[in-house]
Amino acid sequence: MTALVLAEHDNATLKDATAKTVAAAAKLGGAVHVLIAGEGASGAAEAAAKLAGVEKVLVAEGPLYAHQLAEPVAALIVKLAPAYDAILAPATASGKNILPRVAATLDVAQISEILSVESADTFTRPIYAGNAIQTVQSSDKTKVITVRTTAFKAAEGTGNAAIETIEAAADPALSSYVGEELSSSDRPELVSAKIIVSGGRALGSSENFHTYIEPLADALGAAVGASRAAVDAGYVPNDYQVGQTGKVVAPELYVALGISGAIQHLAGMKDSKVIVAINKDEEAPIFQVADYGLVGDLFKLGPDLIAELKAQGVGKR
Repeated sequence: MTALVLAEHDNATLKDATAKTVAAAAKLGGAVHVLIAGEGASGAAEAAAKLAGVEKVLVAEGPLYAHQLAEPVAALIVKLAPAYDAILAPATASGKNILPRVAATLDVAQISEILSVESADTFTRPIYAGNAIQTVQSSDKTKVITVRTTAFKAAEGTGNAAIETIEAAADPALSSYVGEELSSSDRPELVSAKIIVSGGRALGSSENFHTYIEPLADALGAAVGASRAAVDAGYVPNDYQVGQTGKVVAPELYVALGISGAIQHLAGMKDSKVIVAINKDEEAPIFQVADYGLVGDLFKLGPDLIAELKAQGVGKR
């Protein structure tokens, strides 16, 4: 069995999600190739070649792939598909945009957000917001799979794979790049952060998010997240959202302030290694998954926690 992993990158660097997807692909028991589609992406290609378990890195470069639009990248994967038994990508916004197009074109069923590889044709995946785990066996000739990367440990950078340049596929001319507006932050990226501080609707306003959540995140060197209720209320942008319809995370430490713990939010963070919750409602569902819980006013306990961290010299940046 030979598997093709679609790399997630910004041309210069390789995203951590790729290393975790490679680890999932390796469990299929065959050769693993990585596809880099981009422009000026030699840095990402070299990083992919160092991932343990990777046999070959395929590089398709050109203006067509500069922004990794779903349609041209999907067309490239379909062109390569006959040589592979499985095609995998991280279950990120990009992977979820590209692989369904591949599966539809190949006329196979996509297996989404796998949590484990039981065998070459059998996988587990979450259903009902993570409240049940489904075992899926596929008889399709080509398996098209997205990987929930929080369930896999990243492949180590101990490899030395060959890098091969390949030709671009024909442009399907279904989309064109217009522009992008990217938020910039000196904090870690939410999906790959080791520590996350999240706030909920109980914060009450965007100003309180800046006053109580961000200083704690800065003290810990953490990323900032939010519940859907906080996002819907306009306290923070959509890209802060953690949960079933937001980003799925599994940091070493997840601190939740004023988050009740609706099932949709828990689905996005319950795999965190250590969960700390502060909520004034002692019956809040968040306490059912929290390793440490404080029942009280976040507007008092939050600053107290920051003061104690500073006194202990923790997390100074």
